[in-house]
Amino acid sequence: MGIFALIVLGFIALVVLIGLSSAIRIINEYERGVLFRLGRLLEMKGPGLRLIIPFGIDRLVKIDLRTVTLEVPPQEVISLDNVTIKVNAVIYFLVVNPNWAVTRVANFINATSQIAQTTLRSVLGQSSLDELLANREKINTTLQRIIDEQTEPWGIKVSTVEIKDVELPSTMQRAMAKQAEAEREKRAKIIHAEGEFAASQQLANAAEVIATQPSALQLRYLQTLTEIGVERNTVIVFPVPIDMIEQLMEVRAQGATKPTPTIRQASSS
Repeated sequence: MGIFALIVLGFIALVVLIGLSSAIRIINEYERGVLFRLGRLLEMKGPGLRLIIPFGIDRLVKIDLRTVTLEVPPQEVISLDNVTIKVNAVIYFLVVNPNWAVTRVANFINATSQIAQTTLRSVLGQSSLDELLANREKINTTLQRIIDEQTEPWGIKVSTVEIKDVELPSTMQRAMAKQAEAEREKRAKIIHAEGEFAASQQLANAAEVIATQPSALQLRYLQTLTEIGVERNTVIVFPVPIDMIEQLMEVRAQGATKPTPTIRQASSS
């Protein structure tokens, strides 16, 4: 009889220990506890040591209030200009109402991921490839607003949505590389033409100064000779002044226009 009583007491002590271990809950500072008693939602529990009724009477669900980083898997999207691309994104969200996150959706992380995938395909399908590459911040803002509106009834706050990578087809990459090369050549030619135009303007201004000051041409001539002498060249070409050439041309022109005398032979009578 004494041994049976010890066995019963040991069994009762074991049950009490199991009950106490299942009745004690520790909630961290960044967590909140959603408590159900016989299936009914009770007041939310804050951080610290909490006691619940064990053996299935109370059920405590811990919800993390920290920001969750959710990576959206790559999605094949057909843009507005019929270009097939692969896009992945990352979402930052947090739980602002733990009761809604538990009672209104079965798995709020999976549900947010599915909403993000469908919204990503829908929004990018309404944008062209150039808009996606040039106005990424605007598209990110649109995605954040739409996903936040759809997850708000679940107690979820979407703070940021960022498009990470945009994978283009190889043919499109080659076409964009050719376009970028053509744009660079265009800018180089424009800059070269602008430089030639500026240089011609400066030369025209210099010609006007020389025309009003003939001595400037002679000074420039002497300066050129000095620069040639510094180089220690074995052969030096002296340019002929333009005035001398003009005088020679005028003399030649006068000689060409002067009539030649005719010689008549006297006839013998």
